[in-house]
Formats: sequence, C-alpha cells, structure tokens
Amino acid sequence: MVKKTYAEINARIRAGEAVVVTAEEVIPMVRERGIEETAAAVDVVTTGTFGPMCSSGAFFCLGHSKPRMKMNRVFLNGVEAYAGIAAVDAYLGASQIPETDPANKSYPGEFNYGGGHVLEDLVSGREVLLEAFAYGTDCYPRHKLEKMISLEDMPYAVLYNPRNAYQNYNVAVNLSERTLYTYMGILKPNLGNANYSTADQLSPLFNDPYYRTIGMGTKIFLGGGVGYVCWHGTQHAPGAPRGENGVPTAPSGTLTVIGELKQMSPRWLRGISYLGYGASLMVGLGIPIPILDEEMLKFTAVSDADIFAPIVDYSEGYPQATGEVLGKVSYAELKSGEITLNGRAVPTAPLSSYPGARKIARQLKEWIQEGQFTLTEPVFTIPT
Repeated sequence: MVKKTYAEINARIRAGEAVVVTAEEVIPMVRERGIEETAAAVDVVTTGTFGPMCSSGAFFCLGHSKPRMKMNRVFLNGVEAYAGIAAVDAYLGASQIPETDPANKSYPGEFNYGGGHVLEDLVSGREVLLEAFAYGTDCYPRHKLEKMISLEDMPYAVLYNPRNAYQNYNVAVNLSERTLYTYMGILKPNLGNANYSTADQLSPLFNDPYYRTIGMGTKIFLGGGVGYVCWHGTQHAPGAPRGENGVPTAPSGTLTVIGELKQMSPRWLRGISYLGYGASLMVGLGIPIPILDEEMLKFTAVSDADIFAPIVDYSEGYPQATGEVLGKVSYAELKSGEITLNGRAVPTAPLSSYPGARKIARQLKEWIQEGQFTLTEPVFTIPT
C-alpha cells in the first residue's frame, strides 16, 4: 500500500530526487507497470489547461494623484473598470467592452478589444490610457485624471479569476437553420460543426475529480507565474453526474484563483474576441497533483477515452435552459476530428489549446524538478 505525505514529497523536490511526470506521460506508465508500481515510483503528476476563461479579471491600485482623487469611474484604454471599491482601487473584468463598441448593433459584432486585451497589453509591458472621473470631496478634491500608465506604475496588481479550470463542459452544436455566434464560437447550421473547450486528459480537475488535493492554498501555475487556489469558483456544481471513474459527465467543479499580475506573461494571458458574442481572456493554468496514494495515481491516469462530455444544442437547449442533452461523447472521439450525431458525421474543433496545455504541464514539471516549485497542502478542501 503506497502512502506519501506532502512533507515527504517536498523533501524529495528540494533534494532534486522527485519523480515528476505530466498527466499525459503517466497514462502509458500505468498501462505498462500497473497502478501500485507507478504510484510508488511517481511523486507528482502535472496538469495544464489553456483556454478561454471569461470569469477572469484583475484588481488594481492605480496610485494616488496630486491632488488626491476618489475615483468613481475608471477607464483603461477605454474599457471601464469597476471603481466602487475605494479611492484608487478598481477591478477590470476580462469580458468588459468599451462604451464606444457598437456591440451587436451591427450583427455580428466584432468585439475587437475588451478587458482581456487590456490585461494582455499590461503584462506585455505596454502603457495604457488611464481616464478617471470623480465628484470631488474635501479630502479628495480632484475631479479628473488622464495619463498613460503601465503595470509597473501600479502599486498593486493582482489577477483574481472567480471561475477558471471548468471540470468538463458542453460540446456545442446547432440544430437550427441559421448560423449562431456564441461563447462556444461560431456554430454552423444543421449540425455543421461541434465545438468543445477543455484540455481533455491534461485538464486539472479531471485528474483530481473529487478535489482531494486541490483547495484553498493550493499553489499553481497561473498566467506564466505562480498563483494559488483561493476558493471554489462561481457556478461550482460538484453534484453533477459522474462516471464509474469519478469523472463528471457534465459541467461540474470550478476554481477561484489568484496571483501577482506583474510576474505573468502575455504568452499565457491573451485577450480574445468572439464574433457576435464578446471579448474574453485566454488563461494558462496548471496544477500539480501529489501522488499521496494509489487512488490519486489512478485518478491521474484517466485518458481521453475515459472522459465523456454532453452534447448540447445552442439554438434551443442551452439558451432556453431546457437541460436537454443530445448525447455524450468521449474526448478521444472529439479529438479525432469527427463525431456522429443523429446519424450524421459532424466535424469537431477545440476552443482551448491542447498544445498549450501540454507546454504548461511540462513547464510546471520542470519547475518542480529544478526545485523552484514545491507543493502546498490545501487548508480548506473544495466542497464535493
């Protein structure tokens, strides 16, 4: 019976002796050597995902001006950040768009620039235009401020994402006779395509389906730097139906994550635009899974063929919230480029980047092998 502790694994990491593999690499190891032998040999399995995560954004302290100002409206490159926090603090959401954007008045709208693009500009080292407005008070007399500002000029900048790393998600199709423009991308009429968005067998929460090692305080790869899980995410739904392997077969768990924005990279934080829908942010996120016992190793050995997602119609079922599922399909089938639905061959395409997820899992593996990244035991586990 294999039993390990966080302290033991971290001691091996510091000594340069830890055996670390990615969630992709562990699958053939288990097939060849079995669960018990592999669990004894491997200390950490790394995961990764790189995809659109709308529920993301950043808290900023913009710094005090002279004279001082109680900012009640703040714009960064024309994109409004919520300023109802304190005098010079604001939160910029990834999906916020400028007031000047025509949105879908000219359908389908292009949504060329939004909060996610501002975040990418800032982590790229570019200056953005700060415009702030106030009503003025005795202690904060200034009414208006306009200047160029960079990330380095801000005393405080923290990425805080209320819902990331979705544990499974819908496969989106369109049964109607018109093209649909959705957050799942462009859906062609009459089952013209099927879009999905997850990192499959590399996705963090597929490799710890019951959140045994992921909770408040778990240290992670976030946006190219180090971050932490700080709570379960919005829309967290761990009661979703699960397969015999424990993996949910419908949208389920989510994470709230936090990290210092100044250490992050535009490689792993990228503003994106959805034709006819809006703006968002591509987020790179990776979580190390400590192999505490054989059960944890078994969870991390899940493969694309063992993970199933629901197929949902975005012309009726999703917008009307009917709950109807047209069928379920494995990620192995989705990654083959084609699924069969209603007797028809339907081409598939991912919105998330599997090569990006693979790079994140490998980068996290390297950090651990080099002793730069140790594991943290969560102080509070995520509700199951």
